[in-house]
Amino acid sequence: MAVTTCTRARRDRSRAGLGLLLVGLLAAGASPGARAAAAVGAGVPPATRTPIRHVIVVIGENRTYDNVFATWTPPAGRHARTLLSEGIVTPGGGCGPQAARAVQRRATDTGHYRVTPPSTGTYAILPRPDTTTGRGLPPNVPDSRFPADLPNCPYRITRYVPYTAYTGDPIHRFYQMWQQVDGGRNDHWVWTANTAGFDNGAATPQPIHQGDLQMGYYSMAAGDAPVLRFLADHYASSDNYHQAVMGGTGANHIALGTGDAASYQDSAGRPVRPPANQVENPDPRPGTDNSFTQDGYKGGSYSNCSDRSQPGVGAIRAFLDEHHPFRGGDCAPGAYYLLNNYNPGYLADGRPAPLGPDQFTVPPQRFRTVGDALAARGVSWGYYGVGWNHGAPTPDYCGICDPMQYATSIMTDPAQRRNLHGYDDFTAAVGAGSLPAVSFVKPGDDDGHPAYSTLSLFEGFTADVVRRVMAQPRLWADTAILVTFDEGGGYYDSGYIQPVSFFGDGPRVPLLVVSPYARAGAVDHTYADHVSVLKFIERNWRLSPLSERSLDNLPDPQSGDDDPYVPRNAPAIGDLMGLFDFDHRRDPAPRLP
Repeated sequence: MAVTTCTRARRDRSRAGLGLLLVGLLAAGASPGARAAAAVGAGVPPATRTPIRHVIVVIGENRTYDNVFATWTPPAGRHARTLLSEGIVTPGGGCGPQAARAVQRRATDTGHYRVTPPSTGTYAILPRPDTTTGRGLPPNVPDSRFPADLPNCPYRITRYVPYTAYTGDPIHRFYQMWQQVDGGRNDHWVWTANTAGFDNGAATPQPIHQGDLQMGYYSMAAGDAPVLRFLADHYASSDNYHQAVMGGTGANHIALGTGDAASYQDSAGRPVRPPANQVENPDPRPGTDNSFTQDGYKGGSYSNCSDRSQPGVGAIRAFLDEHHPFRGGDCAPGAYYLLNNYNPGYLADGRPAPLGPDQFTVPPQRFRTVGDALAARGVSWGYYGVGWNHGAPTPDYCGICDPMQYATSIMTDPAQRRNLHGYDDFTAAVGAGSLPAVSFVKPGDDDGHPAYSTLSLFEGFTADVVRRVMAQPRLWADTAILVTFDEGGGYYDSGYIQPVSFFGDGPRVPLLVVSPYARAGAVDHTYADHVSVLKFIERNWRLSPLSERSLDNLPDPQSGDDDPYVPRNAPAIGDLMGLFDFDHRRDPAPRLP
């Protein structure tokens, strides 16, 4: 989660009812939150299209599909597109016969930002990974635990360090990620990270601490990620699910909650220009090769993507022109959109957060959230973040991760604001049988983010959620737990990326569905991204798309047998329904060991 100044200070680098509601109580004049609260007491559940009455979305941090599932072998008769199945790596962690498909190339970019800078040759060996801000490691030095002569292919992290070890944090920001993907060739991950920087116009380019962090992966074939492997083996997963936005945590969580993007606006919701130091400028500074002019964690994070003359914008728009992307208002005239991570426009108690050049805060947003749509339908919902602490967040709380905290409709309505909770409230609601119909669950320092967390810690958090729900038979019987990651964190991924809008899509991230209705061991190839979670919720509870411009308006993919990963009717994203078999409930279902 490449972060700015969210409540969790250490992230400054790289970062309730059971659904018993009555639609008929949506009385005129009452706020959506008040109407939903009144409906809870009525004891009439709104109808769903499927047997799923509870959806729980667990959101980890900064792992691509290849970083986690690189060497996973699915159950017999199933196929997953992994580094192993593509021949890029071997089960033992070496370079595979098709390793050239993941080769990393040097490039050059001077004068103006380019999405696909010309390559100048391949790396003979990859630079040693850096420690960056890894917990317990000496800061910003080459990591001596790894060899200095890694071959030019993805490498198994746990060949050199334990699975539970902390590592450095790859760079993962919007304009860098477009370059890393290199138009789908995926060959500039290392070069971009080691040239672009994030020093916001310092007098001279600052040292870059990256090496080849991007190419590391964990190996299920060697015993890594046992919890996620168990869930994938026994439940359902996708090998074609993507982060919705190139870049960081904040923008991707907003997309997950709204299907939209935040923008800089005045109190009436009209677009205005942000402070000059907060506008992105990825053009290389004079005399450098790809050292971005203004881009960093306490600086540039907005772009006016409606204006092709703006730095970086023209290059991405020209690339997208070749792919006929969705034109549902993704770049409104004059609007400067958030591309990475700034703090939400409201404090936890509902007060507006201070704005200004040094605040790195998004103004209050007037977009419609999934919380608004659920409340208007009379469906209960909750956001549960570790460290929320009843509106007095602790350092573990991630303010940029809660899409609802950006929204005026939620934060100025006391009834709606009461849907924001801590993780202790989630565990209590599970135990009491009072969990809302839709729950978003966000870990704290056990979210899996490199440097301050580990994948093993996120597995522990996920296992806790799953075990608690399974321990309540009535709840488990009609629940779907969706486990995913906000974004890839700058790690390499070999998967196809569909051009959807100016903002993305981005690389693949894991998605697992844990439910008695999940198709056992299935691997779904349907193209999906974070907005697919919204589509699933909307279709299950008969909701309309959130707005005219939100990406949940996109059609379902139509794919052929020749290539199930690429929609013929692009841009298109799925609704996750293919991960389920609603005609058969497994009882008992496999339980985590």
